Formats: sequence, structure tokens, C-alpha cells
Amino acid sequence: MTPMTAEGENPRTTAPPAGSAKRALVGRLSWGLADQAASSISNFAVGVYVARSLGVSAFGVFSLAWVTYGVVLNVSRGVATDPLVVRFSGVSDASWRGAVARSTGTALGVGTALGAASLVAGLGLGGRVGPAFVCLGVLLPGLLLQDAWRFAFFAAGAGRKAFVNDVVWGVALVPAMVVAARAGSVAAFVLAWGASATVAAGYGYVQAGIGPRVSEARGWLREQRDLGYRYLVENVSLSGASQLRAYGLGAIAGLGAVGAVRGAELLMGPFLAVLMGLSLVTVPEAARVLRQAPHRLGRFCLVLGGGQAGAALVWGAALLLMPDRLGELALGDVWHSSAQLIVPITLGVAGAGLGTGAAAGLRALGAARRSLRSQLFASAAYVGGGLGGAAAAGTVGSAWGVAAATVGGSAVWWLHLRPALRERRHDPVPEVRTS
Repeated sequence: MTPMTAEGENPRTTAPPAGSAKRALVGRLSWGLADQAASSISNFAVGVYVARSLGVSAFGVFSLAWVTYGVVLNVSRGVATDPLVVRFSGVSDASWRGAVARSTGTALGVGTALGAASLVAGLGLGGRVGPAFVCLGVLLPGLLLQDAWRFAFFAAGAGRKAFVNDVVWGVALVPAMVVAARAGSVAAFVLAWGASATVAAGYGYVQAGIGPRVSEARGWLREQRDLGYRYLVENVSLSGASQLRAYGLGAIAGLGAVGAVRGAELLMGPFLAVLMGLSLVTVPEAARVLRQAPHRLGRFCLVLGGGQAGAALVWGAALLLMPDRLGELALGDVWHSSAQLIVPITLGVAGAGLGTGAAAGLRALGAARRSLRSQLFASAAYVGGGLGGAAAAGTVGSAWGVAAATVGGSAVWWLHLRPALRERRHDPVPEVRTS
């Protein structure tokens, strides 16, 4: 049993020599960046291929399934893998293996339960949307298990394995997408995407040598309830806000508007994919900084957030200079609807990137109450800005509303991090049991 400090962070240990610590940090972050690059390329390729194959309205249907997957993914992360990353990063191999077996079993159980719900909902919906949700439901267990392996590997500092697993998914996607293109339906593309993830999930079992223990999911939920339930609400509010905005935008401005927004997000794909999975790298590293040099945590978070925001702005500026023929080559007919959204979506991604630095700090500190409040505010602002903007000025108005909301939400994250850092310095923290 490994003792943990209150609210989830690992106890302090003696810091290694500065040079070796920096080399180790650079190595872990390099594998993290490589893994996110593989994930970004895969997500971008899927989005582009589907957009070009299906057109803007059918791509909107695919985007609804994608957004719904994001909600379910964040349910799994909140109760299964976020507590794993916070509490079992850098622990002994025996502690890590036991936690991974229970955590991945929980993710698999969540995928099975919510996959069944998606399948039933799809059968009830019918029409153009229903088959996509039926296929999503069948493949959710594999999708969530693949993501859980990535979290487990980063918690162990084995980012290389996460990278290899994502590469396996990307390689499996190629023949699957070719087959889906021949079928020419949204459901076929959802099947191809989910089936290739299931292949990677199976390979994750081979890499880890650990079998997911679904039977111990209840015990994991009970042990991690002090963090898990708050992270669940926090994560679901994040992805639920995206889903509500997508559904609301479709109702207000049509499925074509959903496809246009998704197309613009694809153009920012390298940064959006990094932001979606950033906790894979940043929370374990922030936890290590807190354990080894707690006085550096604030600066670490600022560099992290500022770097993300600056990179997003540079990428957005490059997109503005991109010739129309390249945009049409990438997105086909979707390009003309998406190009006018580049500026507001760039600003929104930059704002979100800045906020991820503070979010990583709050997660590492185990300040679940503060991170929950920050996320609830950011999510409410996101939905309000996106739907209010859509009602006022259609698709473009929705994009500007989301940009303003995201920048404001980022400010709230930082306002909560500052007092959390002060509390960590001034207040003694008792140890609590985690297993």
C-alpha cells in the first residue's frame, strides 16, 4: 500500500539531481508529444477522409457520433483513469499493476454499459442518425479500453508504449477506412474507426501484460470516490457542453453548421487533439514537479499553458494564409463553410490552451473542488456563448461566442490555481489511504 497525501497527490520524495531530472522530464514529454502527434494525425486523417467522402450534412451526422463518444470517454476518464494518473504516477510496479487492472476494468465496464445505452438509443432514433449510434454503441468498450491503456502507460512514465499503441490504431485505420469508403455510409465509417481502436485495445493488453478486472470496478469506484465523482462531473460537464452546443447548433442552424464547425476544428486538429488528451502527459508531470520541487509548480503550469496558447495562435495565423485550393484539397466542399470560422476558433483554442496549464496544476494538487468549480463555469459559458451566438448570428456567431467563453473560462482556472498553490504552501497535508 502506498500512502498518498490528501486530495490525491503523491508524497514528496527526495529530488533527483537536476540534470538527470531534466533529461527524464524531456524524455517523458517527448514521448508524450510523439503520442499526441500520432493521435492528432489519426484524428485529422479520419475527419478529412470522412468529410471528403460524405459531404457536409452527412459529416455533421458523423460529428454528432464523435461528440457523443467524447462525452462517454470523459465519463470513463473521470471515474477510471483520472484517479489512476493522479494517485499512481511514479509509484512501485506492484501498486501500479494492481491499480491498472482495476482502472482498465472500470473503463471496460463503463464502455459496456454506456455502449448498450447508445445501441438502444440508435435503434429508437432510426433515420440518418440512428445507425451511427448503433455502431458506436457496439464499439464503445474497445474505444474506452484503448484510451485507458494510454493513461496507464503515462502514469508509469512509459510514454513510448502509449505512442506505439496509437500507431497501431492508426495503421489499423487505413484498411478499415478504405472498406468504409466503399460502403459510403456514416455507419460504415463509425464501424471502421471503432473497430481499429479495438485492435489497439487488444494490443494494449499484450503490452501491459495485465488483464482488466471488470469484477473489481465497484471496489475501484469506492476507493477513488473522493476524486472520481468530482472528476466525473467535471469531465462530463466539459464534453456535455460540447454535445449540447453541437445538438443546439444543429437545431438552430442545421446539420451543415455542425459540419462546418467540425471542419474548422479539424484545421486546428493538432492542437485540439493535444488539448483533449493533455492530461495524459501534463498531470503526471505536474504531480512529479509537486513531489520533487513544489515551488516550481506555478511556473511549470504557466509555461505549459502559455506554450499551448502561443502555438495555437501561430497555427491559426498559418491557416489564414493557406490558399483556398489547399483547403479544398483537405476538406472538399466543407472548406468554404469552415474557412470563415478560422479566426474565432483559433482564439478559442488559444484560450483553452492557456487554461490547460492551470487545470493540470489543480489536478496535480488534488484540488478537486476548485477544478470542479472552474470547469462548471467554463462549461456553462461555452454552452451559453455557443448557442447564444448561434441564435444571434448563425454559425459564425456561435464560433465567436465560444471563443469569448473559452477565454473567460481560462481566466477562472487561473484564479482558482493561485489560492490553491498558497494553500498547498501554508497548510500541512495529512496522508490518506488509497488502496
